[in-house]
Amino acid sequence: MQKKALIAMSGGVDSSVAAFLMREAGYECIGATMKLFQNEDIGIPREHSCCSLEDVEDARSVAFSLGMPYYVFNFAERFGEEVIANFISAYENGRTPNPCIDCNRYLKFEKLFLRAKELSCDCVVTGHYARIECDDVSGRYLLKRGADGTKDQSYVLYSMTQEQLAHVQFPLGGMPKSEVRRIAEEQGFINAKKADSQDICFVQSGKYGDFIESYTGKKYPEGDFIDTDGNVLGRHRGIIRYTIGQRKGLGIAADRPLYVVKINSADNTVTLGSNEDLFSAALTARDINLISVRRMDAPMRVQAKVRYRHVPQWATVTQSDEDTIHVVFDEPQRAITAGQAVVLYDGDVVVGGGTIV
Repeated sequence: MQKKALIAMSGGVDSSVAAFLMREAGYECIGATMKLFQNEDIGIPREHSCCSLEDVEDARSVAFSLGMPYYVFNFAERFGEEVIANFISAYENGRTPNPCIDCNRYLKFEKLFLRAKELSCDCVVTGHYARIECDDVSGRYLLKRGADGTKDQSYVLYSMTQEQLAHVQFPLGGMPKSEVRRIAEEQGFINAKKADSQDICFVQSGKYGDFIESYTGKKYPEGDFIDTDGNVLGRHRGIIRYTIGQRKGLGIAADRPLYVVKINSADNTVTLGSNEDLFSAALTARDINLISVRRMDAPMRVQAKVRYRHVPQWATVTQSDEDTIHVVFDEPQRAITAGQAVVLYDGDVVVGGGTIV
């Protein structure tokens, strides 16, 4: 019997080529775009972002050219509850979230995963640059870095479960981006030359504070900038406008460069310090998900990333309970930030990860 695949189509070139490759592999394919929000509701011009009418039409065009049925699923309520609400709450509490991880966790590999089951699909397919393999010895499914190191997206996929990994395919995982573009052009896809999205889909301006105030209708109070000794240096414009390591936009005159080194939501202060004050050698993470192992029964040597663009660094990780890990780096790392994810690697294999607290 022919296997069936549900293709998550954003309107971009990656998911379009993923759909083509699955069809070429003999799958019966169904295209689906997740409608995550109404652009006008969050202050984004209609023609922008991954939920725009243009993107839907691009995805529909590719699906038609491949002879695939195509649907748009409205997941806006779930997206608002699990992604936008968490994004806002994190900034309100002095943390810096990664909404792409939440979107993968709660939308692509939960909500869309369930919809695939309802449609009797054997797998969900996305255009992520990562690889999935089954380890013959342990029987566990492994998540591995994409072969194209410049496009690897394994960091934002660390929350995937064994059940999800068993029923998800990443056809682009072993390919360079240049090959993906070439295939799209050969097939005459309308989006073959379309630029990759660069920012958070629902905050196209990059001005997170402005978005949060507009979305919530709240005005966040000013407070004190203080130094590491507690001396007042000036006034900040609301803690939602700052993140650890930030230097620009502080509006503080000083005889040396100043950086945000701490955000305290309880007393509404932002602590400024030197670049040296940003370095720390250890972190604690919770809400963990382990992939290559069921549990860490002993300290484990890994390479760890504390943000998407971070170069992995050697560290020792210890699991203290079912939901907590402690990571100690060989060398202090800059701007370890609460709310971001720490993701652990054993070579190309994702061991697991969690949210830095």
